[in-house]
Order: sequence, then structure tokens, then C-alpha cells
Amino acid sequence: MRPFLFTIVMLLSFSFASATEKPNIIFIFADDHAHWALGANGHSIVKTPNLDRLADVGTVFPNAYIQGGWHGAICVASRSMLNTGRFLWNSRDEMNRGVVRQNNPTTPAERERYESNFWSRSLHDVGYETYFAGKWHVDGGCIGANALFDHLGIVRNGGMPPTVASSYDRPHEGDDDAWSPFDPQYKGHWSGGQHWAEALADSATEMLGKAAKSDKPFFMYLAFNSPHDPRQAPKEFVDMYPQEKMDMPTNFLPENPYKDPMGCPASLRDEKLAPFPRTEYSVRVHRREYYAIISHMDAQVGKILDALDKTGKRENTYIIFTADNGLAVGAHGLFGKQSMYEHSLKVPLIVAGPGLPKKKRIETPVYMQDVMPTTLEMAGKVIPEYVQYKSLLPLLHGQRTQQYDTIYAAYQQDSQRMVRHGDFKLIVFPKVPIVLLYDLKNDPYEMKNLADRPEHAQTVKTLLAELEKQQKETGDTMKLDVSVYHTATR
Repeated sequence: MRPFLFTIVMLLSFSFASATEKPNIIFIFADDHAHWALGANGHSIVKTPNLDRLADVGTVFPNAYIQGGWHGAICVASRSMLNTGRFLWNSRDEMNRGVVRQNNPTTPAERERYESNFWSRSLHDVGYETYFAGKWHVDGGCIGANALFDHLGIVRNGGMPPTVASSYDRPHEGDDDAWSPFDPQYKGHWSGGQHWAEALADSATEMLGKAAKSDKPFFMYLAFNSPHDPRQAPKEFVDMYPQEKMDMPTNFLPENPYKDPMGCPASLRDEKLAPFPRTEYSVRVHRREYYAIISHMDAQVGKILDALDKTGKRENTYIIFTADNGLAVGAHGLFGKQSMYEHSLKVPLIVAGPGLPKKKRIETPVYMQDVMPTTLEMAGKVIPEYVQYKSLLPLLHGQRTQQYDTIYAAYQQDSQRMVRHGDFKLIVFPKVPIVLLYDLKNDPYEMKNLADRPEHAQTVKTLLAELEKQQKETGDTMKLDVSVYHTATR
């Protein structure tokens, strides 16, 4: 063979081999799944055998945070940050730019520039065939999954269908409960005739069968609506959790004294699911239903993993499981995710795949959205400059032990702010205005506020300064006048 032709053949062969050797990536996304409600994170009641097995062959990040949200639908902000790679306020601005483009005439070139910055398109551009099924719910209606993925499975709407009045302000001890978590007549997750989690598992199985026949590596984004309320699951899963044996949050309160200035009034949809003041009875019932839908979702994750095994591609596939936000379900007198407490800011995060540590826990605080640049690095793509989150691979491979100096979060333009620096965490309620200080190492349930103690005055001052620094770095424009803040005794 002539040298020139030999060179061409070798280059073509190398390109083909490189494409086929790229790892596959499956991203499994839960909705409202708190970090604490997972067997692999030490919960003694909730049963998650499939996720626990995934943790056994991978690495768990027990301190995976989100950055909060700009309105009550935290899932919207979380998903927008994930898919754009941008921090909270920059992601909001990017979504707003998308709405402008959506509502005004744009050229194809302008639209292409906007879409090319999204997660799935970044992977598509380095040779990946991309698949989506489940809940999209990226903010503003600025862009749909159909514009960003090569293949769509079943797609459900972002918010749950309206639930009947009986699913709110319940249950009251001694009264009949008109709601049933396993009766399909109440629609919700059974809208369309099949439970949404089961429909997603079936769709994922079908897409895996198609992906296995392609020569291209695949990226699959599978977004459950579980365990978001209405917390519905088949009766066999509800029966796994007798109400009288359910746990109570260690930090249970009948009512949070700051819920209104926090932006979590009784009228907030998540909060009006259960009666005020909170009771042990109502919390146990809601936790029963929460654990049931988590276990049902876990069973569907098992089906997806089994389907992957049948393709023969498991050994060359990275699997990431996480959630969009946490949930209180009675902790601190709250039920939702619109707070700066650990139960609402932290999510489960498991990463497994070729060459990664097994049965390992990395305690280092990270952001859930770090999975976006992680997958880009897995795929061999240079992480774009606009991506503000960091790849987890250096942590996984022991190349560093710290991801961020400080973890930052916010809720609404002026309702709540938070910074975690080392073991100390400061929560600011600007509308009160007060600050709370917790030592997470010695008080993981955030029950002992230290902000009013003289020996911690310098820590409060230091963290307020750190919060101002984080505001500048994250594009947070809320004016923080530290001179007016005082400490609370709670």
C-alpha cells in the first residue's frame, strides 16, 4: 500500500476506534429525593436495594449540595443550573435570555449559538448519541428537550397534574383520611394509566435497546418525577412501611418560627401538604408515603440497570444517580425544599463506572451540578469556560481533596442566603434580619444555633464576609448590610 493511502487508512481506523471506545453515560435523576432518604447514606428504614448496590460498585458523595433557587420551584433552578453549567443567578440570566430569544424572531445562527451551550449538545458535539426521557422542566419555556437531544422517549410535563383537595392539609389524627397513596383514581403519578416511574423505566429499556445497536457512544438522561408529591406508589410498596414504625425527624418542630420571612409561609404549596402546627402523626404518615414512592422508584432503577446489563455495555458505562433537591418532610417544622437547611439543600449522589473507586465515600462538599463537567471530562471534551462547576474526577482519582473553599446557596432574591465554610454554616434571613450559625460536625441536624454566643462572634463576622465574597463571585446582587444583622437565640 502506498504511504499516502496507508496514512489515510490508519487515520480513519483510529477515528473509528476512538469513537467506539468512548464510554457511555447514563444519568438517572430523581425529583425531591433528599440525601438522608437513602440506605447507602445510612437511613435505617427506607429500602433502596438497587441504589445501594450501585453505591457498592461506585462512590457516594454524602455532602452534595444544590445552590437553591430563585422561586418556589427549586427543581426548575436546579435543572437549569445542571443543563447550563452555570451558577444560580447566572443560570437564571441565561434562562431569561432564552425566553427573549423564544419570544422574538431569531436567526437560525443565533438559536444554534444558544442551544450549543447546553449539556447534551456539548456531548453530541464530541460524537455522542443523546437520549432523553422523563421530566425536563428547565425554566422559562425557553427550550425543550426535543431541541437538545437526538432521541426522545416518554416525556412528562414538568409540574405534577393538579391534585385533589384531599391531598392537602392532611392527615388529621382521629379523622378519616380522604386521600389514598395507592388509588389510581387520584391521577397524579398515574395520569395516563401507568405510574410515571414505571413508564420511564419502560421507555429507558426501549432506548437502551436502540442505543446498543448504534456504533456511537450514548448519553442517556433519565429524569424521574418520583418521589415528588403527590407521593403515590402501588399498595405493596406502601405496605412495606407501617405508619406506627416510621421515624420522626431528630430536628422536628411543630412550626418554624421564621417560615414567613424565609419565604415558606403556610400558603406555599409544599408547606400546605400537611396541617399546621405539624404533628407527629401527620409527619409519620407523610414519611410512610415518601419512603414508599422512593422504594418504588428504586425498583424501576433496578429495571434500568438490568436492561443495561442485557446490552452488554455495562463495563463501559458510567452511571450517575442524583436528585434535583432535598426535602424536609417534617424537619424544622417544614415540608418542602425552599430552605437553607441541610435536609433541603443536600441530595444523594452516586457515581459508578470504569476505573472509578468502589464502595467509597468522599465527604468533601461538592455541588450536584458538578456532574455536568464530570461527564464532559469523561467524554474527552474540553470543559468550556462558561461552565462554573467543577469535574468530580480529580476527587474520584485522588488528585485533590477539596472541591470548593465555600459552599453557597440562596432562595429568592431576598429571602435566604447560606454559606458553608469548613464545618461551620451560616444562614441569613435578610427580611428579619437575623443570622443562624451551626457547627455541622457536632450538630449535623442544625439544632444548636451558636450565633448568639460570644465565643463565636468572630466566626459569624468571618462567614458574613465570606458570604459577601460569594455574592460577588456568583452574581448575587442582593445588598447585604452586615451592620444590621443580629443573632437569634434559637
